[in-house]
Amino acid sequence: MRSGAIRAYAVTAKTRLAAAPELPTTDEAGLPDFHVSVWHGLWLPKGTPAPIVTKLNAAVTTTLADQTVRERLAELGQDIASQDQQTPEALRAKQKAEIENGGRSSRLSTSRRNDSL
Repeated sequence: MRSGAIRAYAVTAKTRLAAAPELPTTDEAGLPDFHVSVWHGLWLPKGTPAPIVTKLNAAVTTTLADQTVRERLAELGQDIASQDQQTPEALRAKQKAEIENGGRSSRLSTSRRNDSL
């Protein structure tokens, strides 16, 4: 996009991206409620001992707090969740909410796609 090889019209997030604040959201561009959620997480096998989960989570949050890592992820257009959202409990809640909302989002995307044919 920055090189001019492709043209971006909007981001499918609910808010503008820090890496490209000049791009409107799909809501702002006239396609309300068309959002695609992209997020990352680490999953471990069920029954993983709590001390291992805690140690791994600490390593991830320490890494995400590193300024060099933050800058590189920002260059790639990645928003980093706030530290209170970087917990196993927050990931579990995020995943549950995405699953519960998934049906509505899929139907919305499909109906809009079919309406434009």
